[in-house]
Amino acid sequence: MELHRASGRRSIGFALAFATMALWAVLPFALEVALRTLDPPTITWVRFLVSAILLGAILAARGSLPPLHRLGRGEWRLLAAATFFLAANYLAYLVGLDWTAPANAQVMIQLAPLLLAFGGIAVFGERFTRPQWIGVSVLALGLCLFFAGQMGALATGLRRQLLGDAVMVAAAVTWAVYGLAQKQLLRALPSQGIMLCIYAGCAVLFLPLAKPTSLAALDGLGWAALAFCALNTLLAYGAFAEALAHWEASRVSAVLALTPLATVACSTLAAARWPDLVVAEPLGWLAVGGACLVVMGSLATSLGSSVR
Repeated sequence: MELHRASGRRSIGFALAFATMALWAVLPFALEVALRTLDPPTITWVRFLVSAILLGAILAARGSLPPLHRLGRGEWRLLAAATFFLAANYLAYLVGLDWTAPANAQVMIQLAPLLLAFGGIAVFGERFTRPQWIGVSVLALGLCLFFAGQMGALATGLRRQLLGDAVMVAAAVTWAVYGLAQKQLLRALPSQGIMLCIYAGCAVLFLPLAKPTSLAALDGLGWAALAFCALNTLLAYGAFAEALAHWEASRVSAVLALTPLATVACSTLAAARWPDLVVAEPLGWLAVGGACLVVMGSLATSLGSSVR
């Protein structure tokens, strides 16, 4: 009975992590459309504000608003840290995306799940078996090869690319810190209650930087892209939070590491369907080989048996 229950939790955790990965894979394309008209702080403010309003309405209707009066000083500090670092991640990711291409952005941001995996080991005592350590090593090598292949394919804009990648590294670090704080907060609050607090806090943080009047310049496509980005925030981070509640942080991070490959696939399909909106990114043999290693490493890390 206990084994069946554990298997069910793993299945739910995997499904939620996979949903998060799919939503994040297509997000850069909608963000690029929104960035044609809006600046990064305004986009981020709208995403957090809409997510806070929608999630707050859902939880209020269910009578499931978070019991914040139960939080101690330590939990409040964790909540503040999670809010600040997720806000920093969103801003850094958008700035980095503005300076580089979607596939490159997704490759660099995959440093985040690797950092989260190691953080899960260091903070929560999660341990890897030997096959999982091999998987992590292969995954890291694959990411390096993919990045090297993409850099080699660039004919122009090398300095801008490097700056964008540097910002993406900062985004990865802030996201990993957020993820660890989120995991710790699950001991005090339900996942959706935590996300409501974080969304509302981030909306307040970005309000002084946002330019709401610039929304009037959006056309129909821009509004559609912005709406998708806002809903993506609610659905993806809701699924991510629930995945952490059902599965180890290290395993969730392994599934999320597949995001850049899904982004490349989406880029190819979208470029064929909408060539005026999306330009397919060329992949050399080195990048393709790195992509294959990422898949192999992710599967080994995710499917290998971990112990605690």
